Amino acid sequence: MRKVIKWVVIAILVIFLGMQVYQPERTNPPVDETKTLFAVVTTPPEIRTVFERSCFDCHSHNTRWPFYSYIAPASWLVAADVHEGRKHLNLSMWGDYNTNKRVAKLDQICQEISDEKMPLKQYLLLHSSAALSKAEVDLICDWADEQREKLMASDTTESPAQK
Repeated sequence: MRKVIKWVVIAILVIFLGMQVYQPERTNPPVDETKTLFAVVTTPPEIRTVFERSCFDCHSHNTRWPFYSYIAPASWLVAADVHEGRKHLNLSMWGDYNTNKRVAKLDQICQEISDEKMPLKQYLLLHSSAALSKAEVDLICDWADEQREKLMASDTTESPAQK
C-alpha cells in the first residue's frame, strides 16, 4: 500500500510540474493616460479609489499579478479572468469607446455591481478589500447615471462632424 501511495504522490508531483510548463500571457500593455477613464470623465477621488481598489486588476492595463497568478492551474484561471474582464470593459481604453458604447458601459457598470456580479466572487475570496459596500454601489451608480446623462445631452447637441 505504501508503494502505491508513493507512486501516486510522484505522479501527482510530475503532473503538477508539467502543468507549470504552459504559462498564460500576463501582460500590462502600455497605458495612454489620455485615454483612461480618469482622463476622459470627471471622476471624483472617492470614485477613483473604488475603481482602483475593486476594478483595476481585471478591467485595466494596470493589473497587479499576484504570486499565485504564476502557478498553474491558478495562473490559467487568473489570466482568463483578466483577459475576459478587459474584453468586456477596459478602463485604460475608455477614450477609444464611442459615446454609445460609453453610455452602455456606464449602465452595465451600475447593473453589474448592483446585482453583485462584480467584483467576481472568486476574486473576492483572495481580495476581500475589493468588496463593495452598499454606499459604494450607490455612489458609483449615482456617478454613472450623472455621466450617462451628460454624454446623452452632449451627443444630441453635437453635429455628426464633431463626433
